[in-house]
Amino acid sequence: MTSTTLARPAPASIWTAAEAVDARRPRSQQMKLGASDTTCQRRAGFIVHQVPRTDTPDTRAAMLGTYIHAGLLEAARTEFGWLVERLVSDDRLRGHIDVVQLDAATAARLPKRHRPVEPAEVVTVEDVKTKSAMVWDRVLRYGPTPAEMRQVLLYADLLRRVGFADVPGQRYLHRLGPVQVQRIRFRFVCRDNGEEDIQEFDFDPWLAEQARWWVDRVLEADSPEELSRDHDGPGLPTKTLCDYCPWATACWPGRAPGRPVQTMLVHNDKDRAEVLAGYVRDRERIAAAKQRQVKRRAMIDDSPEGVYGVNRLAWTGGNPKEEVDVETLVDTFENYDLTVPMKPDIDRMVRVARRAGVAVPMRRAAGRKTPRSISITRAPKSA
Repeated sequence: MTSTTLARPAPASIWTAAEAVDARRPRSQQMKLGASDTTCQRRAGFIVHQVPRTDTPDTRAAMLGTYIHAGLLEAARTEFGWLVERLVSDDRLRGHIDVVQLDAATAARLPKRHRPVEPAEVVTVEDVKTKSAMVWDRVLRYGPTPAEMRQVLLYADLLRRVGFADVPGQRYLHRLGPVQVQRIRFRFVCRDNGEEDIQEFDFDPWLAEQARWWVDRVLEADSPEELSRDHDGPGLPTKTLCDYCPWATACWPGRAPGRPVQTMLVHNDKDRAEVLAGYVRDRERIAAAKQRQVKRRAMIDDSPEGVYGVNRLAWTGGNPKEEVDVETLVDTFENYDLTVPMKPDIDRMVRVARRAGVAVPMRRAAGRKTPRSISITRAPKSA
């Protein structure tokens, strides 16, 4: 009697569920321009003009950030009594503020059950950003990007001019009227190791006005094509927001097959001359900067690890190198009945041994070491 084993279907991917839930979120279905959409004028124009999405980028990393973000905010709401995920809106723009911390005078105007555990020194609007370890050093050095700064300035500006939106769940906050935000804060969290970095700025009305001007230009445009592309386009070795944009194809249409989308930016010989001249200038600057970097690397070569100014110096590598122990490898081949070439071909023998599941014997290469690499990261802030 023979039995037939039917192949069982593969378990459903959990990302199928996550993507479906994410697509139903109010934020995903929102058609009005949001403060978090102010990363690129052309992209914001596609949202305002309700242009259908042309691309389905991989959003798994963003969704992981969303889950971490939501969990942290809920913990802060429960433990600290912070106001989290609060809606602000006017006739042109809307957004959900991650955190609003009220000062004592403003908090006293709320019912006792809604007051924070500890009032803030001044009314503060905070945005929580999760970042990967790949960009963490840049975040520590340079802080929020212009788009991130614009987003939080818009939140604070809406709160100062209009106050909290009049919607269920926060009408007690709406009754406060305009709230005079005096500080904005960024709380960066590394989603790879949980490290936290806080950066604060006084609210600047002039910068807020610039952010409003940016939004006004988007809303006044007759079509998205009138608005600028604020990033370099998809497909470059250094990833940009364009690689994750749902309108990338609409923004960069009609490219020749196999050619970078950036070729669309060159229209005639004058453009080619300008691009080539710029390329040469960049190449010369890179070469000069590289030469300076090589000299400075040589200058620091015998310095011990430690914190110097705002930078932490560390060294990696410098370990004894390993090389294949040919004599032992030949003995190993004979012990496992593997054919030893008449003229040993080390690379081929290594491949054969690995395919056969045999460990390749290694030994220290006399006097040779792996390259010694320098590592410079932002030193932690002093307590």
